[in-house]
Amino acid sequence: MSTKLFRGWYADIMLLAVTAIWGGTFVTVQKAVATFPVVTFLAIRFTLATLVFLPLLLRPLSTARDPGRYRRVLLPSLLISVTLFAGYAFQTYGLRFTTPAKAGFITGISVVLVPLGSALFLRRPPHAGAWLGVALATVGLAALTLNGDLSIAPGDLLVLGCAISFAAQILLVGHFAPRFDAVPLAVGQIAGVAILSWLVALAVDGPPTWPGRQVWFAAAFTGVMATSFAFWAQTKAQRLTSPTHTALIFATEPVFAAIFSFLLIGEQLTPRAIVGCGLILTGMLVSESGVWLRRRRQATPTG
Repeated sequence: MSTKLFRGWYADIMLLAVTAIWGGTFVTVQKAVATFPVVTFLAIRFTLATLVFLPLLLRPLSTARDPGRYRRVLLPSLLISVTLFAGYAFQTYGLRFTTPAKAGFITGISVVLVPLGSALFLRRPPHAGAWLGVALATVGLAALTLNGDLSIAPGDLLVLGCAISFAAQILLVGHFAPRFDAVPLAVGQIAGVAILSWLVALAVDGPPTWPGRQVWFAAAFTGVMATSFAFWAQTKAQRLTSPTHTALIFATEPVFAAIFSFLLIGEQLTPRAIVGCGLILTGMLVSESGVWLRRRRQATPTG
């Protein structure tokens, strides 16, 4: 096996591991917040993630020739952390009222919302594949969430707010990432979510209560594995593969959410819900594949 092929497989395995971890968080979080305050749980989760990430920031800070660049990243980090906090708050509250598998697929719609956001706010017209992906995902969302009277369950609506927030976070990161160092920007986002969570938790949840073992496990799993480890693994893997290939692998997150939901709590989707999930997944793949095909055409010499 050639070195290039081995490195490609190595990157794919790491990215699949990250995606599987993310898929497993839906059931874990749902169980944790069933009896524990939602925002306090988020505060604990992102505090743990910040503590793990902190050494990555302190070492370059001690040797930096321009310490001011870390101050300049504060405002962009805060802006991004607001959308990230909103996304996780919507998702975590939504998991109290919907199933993990449905939450996974609805969250995945953020992938197809990004091209629309790029067109509206960044003036980057989406390609044809993006429009097709949006159409497929929209039909799939309707099949997955609409009731017989065409109403949508509160939990599904909350998770849809999560998808919109995550799409906004992706757009903001895409805007600011080329202008700032990656590690301070990432740590700033996570620390910002931790601070916002504690402030909101004190106002909404009241004085924090000591978590039980199940909550500690969920906070550690999501904070350390699904945030800190996932960031490290994604960064390492993306040195060996393209962003579009990474996005295509990440599109399987809802599938892992459905698998873990079935294995751990026995959730079974109705036939209509399965069709809706399939359309959402297809829309995600079509949207990302369109980016890949367009880049290949641009890279292919003509004449």
